[in-house]
Amino acid sequence: MKPLWVIRILFLSLCTLAGYAVSQVRPEYVGQYHGAVAGLFIGFGFGGLLIAVDEMLKGFSLRAFSAITFGLLLGFLVALLIDQSGLFVNAEEKVRWLVRLCLFLSFGYIGMVLAMRSNKEDFSLIIPYVRFAPQNKPDNLLLLDTSIIIDGRIADLIEIGFIEGLVVVPRFVLLELQQIADSADEIKRARGRRGFEMLNRLQHNTKIEVRIHDGDFPEEKGVDAKLVRLARNLSAKLYTNDFNLAKVASLQGVGCVNLHEVGRLMKAAMIPGETVQIKIVREGRDKGQGIGYLPDGTMVVINNGQAHVGQTVDAQIVSSVQTGAGVLVFAEVRLEISK
Repeated sequence: MKPLWVIRILFLSLCTLAGYAVSQVRPEYVGQYHGAVAGLFIGFGFGGLLIAVDEMLKGFSLRAFSAITFGLLLGFLVALLIDQSGLFVNAEEKVRWLVRLCLFLSFGYIGMVLAMRSNKEDFSLIIPYVRFAPQNKPDNLLLLDTSIIIDGRIADLIEIGFIEGLVVVPRFVLLELQQIADSADEIKRARGRRGFEMLNRLQHNTKIEVRIHDGDFPEEKGVDAKLVRLARNLSAKLYTNDFNLAKVASLQGVGCVNLHEVGRLMKAAMIPGETVQIKIVREGRDKGQGIGYLPDGTMVVINNGQAHVGQTVDAQIVSSVQTGAGVLVFAEVRLEISK
């Protein structure tokens, strides 16, 4: 059973007991069986009503509640100023009561709507010297999506200290990862399990802290849209391997890091004329060519390397070409077999 439901059951029990206790101090109900039963039912109904309201407000963030409260107070203040302005001083008492009711309801509603549509910059204009952010808020929040968790390289980068910060994993990402792990496709199942292994590895890393974020946006249908909104609300940097998600986040002004792009940029630049030792692992597409790989995974096409398949040779870099899949390097066998 989830901890939240344990709290709800405890709260419902306390409300029921409170209803019974209240019925026993009311003179008209003391000693009456039906009074005790009515108290129990009233307490149970009151607790159930609050739990139902809590369930309906699922996904309703603290920021939204704070904004609505502020907007409601601001609307009531404007309505009070209009009411005290003397415009309706000559109105009859019944008419004035109706006017006041309309004023408070109208401006309260308008205040709540405007507050919900605003952002924190709007609040800064109204109250310039107050910032609605905790003082101990981490400077660097790392928001991870499903692809980056399954990839696993983020865990290695954190372990060597290349990336630092507080790791945030949304609960809707965990649900997506669970769906992948429960897939009927064997490859997808393996990817999902690898993702959970990477999360477990991150949670046991003493260099960083991992938090599961319960925030959700029910009005957003896709996980990508939810990630972008959450990153904007938390002022977090989004880490992903999804090219399209990275582009969407960038267009919406959300900081995003694509590890595929980082890996491409981190590959060492190969200068024509430079000599490298490389093992030729297979034949190339054209006659006489051999294929080898640098330590960072860059493929090297070696002219006159077909005869040295399975051997390590010294090769001189001729040129390099940037392709959609990365850098492709061309080289020539320079010396005799060195090993």
